[in-house]
Amino acid sequence: MPQPPEPDWIEARLVGARPQAVAALLRYFRDLDLAEEAFQEACLRALKSWPRNGPPRDAASWLIMVGRNAAIDHKRRQARLTELPDEATFSDRDDTEADLAERLDAADYRDDILRLLFVCCHPELPATQQIALALRVVSGLPVSRIAAAFLVGDRAMEQRITRAKARIARADIPFETPGPIERSERFAVVSAMIYLVFNEGYIDANPASERAKLCDEAIRLARLMLRLFPAEPEMMGLLALMLLQHSRQKARFDEAGAPILLEDQDRSLWHHGQIAEALAMIDKAMLHCQPGPYQIQSAIAALHARAERAEDTDWSGIDELYEALERHTPSPVVKLNRSVAISKLHGPEAALEMIAPLAEPLDGYFYFHGVRGNLLEQLGRTSEARDAFGRAIALANTAAEAMHIRQHLDRLEAECASAARSS
Repeated sequence: MPQPPEPDWIEARLVGARPQAVAALLRYFRDLDLAEEAFQEACLRALKSWPRNGPPRDAASWLIMVGRNAAIDHKRRQARLTELPDEATFSDRDDTEADLAERLDAADYRDDILRLLFVCCHPELPATQQIALALRVVSGLPVSRIAAAFLVGDRAMEQRITRAKARIARADIPFETPGPIERSERFAVVSAMIYLVFNEGYIDANPASERAKLCDEAIRLARLMLRLFPAEPEMMGLLALMLLQHSRQKARFDEAGAPILLEDQDRSLWHHGQIAEALAMIDKAMLHCQPGPYQIQSAIAALHARAERAEDTDWSGIDELYEALERHTPSPVVKLNRSVAISKLHGPEAALEMIAPLAEPLDGYFYFHGVRGNLLEQLGRTSEARDAFGRAIALANTAAEAMHIRQHLDRLEAECASAARSS
């Protein structure tokens, strides 16, 4: 007789199978709410059946079949066509159901999950709703955890997710298997959404907060996509980029929560296991000879990671990579980031000249005024630097960003006061 699995083991199997099961159920019923309800019903029956009968050979297939049967019976009861069959008829047929589900889904599950993620990040949804919906539907995070990550109440988050589902239902998204071009477009949209999830967590100074844990969830989603599409170099680049950025988590903020610049971080605190994994993944992606924005960004992060000391950083290589990134995705933000490398190579005056044309398009961007203030400070143009920092602090998105700029302003004030006393 099979040994019953431990409860935490059951939970791990259910969480791992969720994306494939919900995605397949969505394809069957083309109704996101019904797919979720069917999966939840299958999970409840798994909690009853698996301790008694042992786990099925394929948890996802079992959940797909049991969930589909439960949803069909629910729809039949609603239509008053047939009575609900006895629970044993679809709770105890583990092997049969697994084999049938495997035959039904083996060819489609990759596109199912891609479709599910694509549905969650439909362009009609605001970014915050895309992230919340993906975390709820694909990752299965409780509403309370998602609400805590976004610093809103549970009820407000529940309403946000409900509105997102309603907009998706009205959008009438096609469910046919996507062709190569559409699959590529969906892949790009899904990748962007995953990176949005990561960035939501990355800005939090407290690594134990619910918001900071979104970084782990984004990395998990990227690993899922890479298992489904192992030959996609851009997904390798995205996962490597997030691992490299996440590897610095313990060194990015001081005890007061103020951000620590990359060049000032204690590199012994970096997670070198994540760095090694990312570097190997970048090498693997490069073998495909299909460079893209995520691969280039991860290569830039890799040059920082390879430097044992800040002064060992290959700024020339970083400048060349930013130049390549500008060719792929020209934007004012990329040029602003490149200006940091220019300042290291050719001085703050050259960097200031580079970003001068960005004053209008990036006037509402916190980092533009922060970088400009720093360059002006290096040149001794104190009054202009104070104005730039003042503009930056007004645009700060987090308390940590505001605290960092306040440190610059306090230092400038102190220097001005000292100069006044000396004179």
